[in-house]
Amino acid sequence: MSQPAKHSGHPDLAPRMDGIEPFHVMALLGEARELERQGRDIIHLEVGEPDFDTPQPIIEAGIAALQQGDIHYTSSLGLASLREAIAGYYQERFEVAIPASRVVVTPGASGALLLIIGILIGRNDAVMLADPGYPCNQNFVRFVDGQIQSVAVDERTGYQLTADLIEQHWRENTKAVLIASPANPTGTMVSADEMARISERVKARGGYLIVDEIYQGLVYDTEAATALQCAEDNQHLIIINSFSKYFQMTGWRLGWCIVPEHLLEACDHLAQNLFLAAPTTAQRAALAAFEPQTIEILEQRRRIFQQRRDFLYPHLLELGFKIPVKPQGAFYFYCDCSALTDNSMQFAHDLLYQSGVAITPGLDFGTNQPERYVRLAYTRDIPALQQAVERMAGFLADRRTG
Repeated sequence: MSQPAKHSGHPDLAPRMDGIEPFHVMALLGEARELERQGRDIIHLEVGEPDFDTPQPIIEAGIAALQQGDIHYTSSLGLASLREAIAGYYQERFEVAIPASRVVVTPGASGALLLIIGILIGRNDAVMLADPGYPCNQNFVRFVDGQIQSVAVDERTGYQLTADLIEQHWRENTKAVLIASPANPTGTMVSADEMARISERVKARGGYLIVDEIYQGLVYDTEAATALQCAEDNQHLIIINSFSKYFQMTGWRLGWCIVPEHLLEACDHLAQNLFLAAPTTAQRAALAAFEPQTIEILEQRRRIFQQRRDFLYPHLLELGFKIPVKPQGAFYFYCDCSALTDNSMQFAHDLLYQSGVAITPGLDFGTNQPERYVRLAYTRDIPALQQAVERMAGFLADRRTG
């Protein structure tokens, strides 16, 4: 496995910075933007952001809040009416009764993860998570000087942790297990039965189960679900969610977490000190996210994402990519490109410069054979995806004959 790069910057940097690497995709994005500035046409399949604008009812609610001068601080735990709306959403959609008092509104899911890691993880505490996975999760643990238990996963478990893997890798200092379902970068999910087994195993070990559900609404072959449905006694369970992906409010920077009652006071105190409160205008706007007319818009867009997935999947296989597990959610393909290259970073670079298609190298998602994987986001319409396929086909043909 590769080791985190050492920072060669100012000697005053804290040691934790040695393990915190930048997103490699952001460098590629910068190069792609420069190529666009030079007149090149670039098809962006690299950044994990919906290409749809925020639904109009949410925008109008935000405008109304601004016009009414409703821009003052809220409680550190969030606007009471929004916490109630989120609890109501779980009751209506998932038939799970969660008191609004257990909902904590945060500046994005990143704010929620930082808050939860901050209140739970100390210097000698470890967090177990899957590799590949979203890289920031490890960096939140590094930020509080916690220890990372990175477990290599592959297609045999759908690139997810399982109850057996958790039992196998559990250590005396393991404090929490972090799972994402659907996951970035793979788009795979943990089944309800397996989530229940994982929950019981973590509970029996006296740990916390943190479940990242920020792509929860973007599922295609099954109904959206929450880990709260799998754990009757959920005082060891923490849910992370966001308004960014399904609700398409990326720039509004708003998320939430659902925490056990006994952690609420700590969440309140740390939130006051970290960020005081989530953005008020975003919170007011998000009240419209759960309205029937908004959900109807979001469901139409979810179906469009599914159409894109189903269009792109066979084409990627025809190009020579391997996709051992068809993604069930989110908007990503995590492709094994080992039949095409032995260096996914160079492959992504060459594809950008030679064909104008931007994708993400596996190096952004961990140390588990990153050189053989790339991630493609289907956050463009089908005509653009068709063009991307044609460009990649030409690129690969040139490599074979070059």
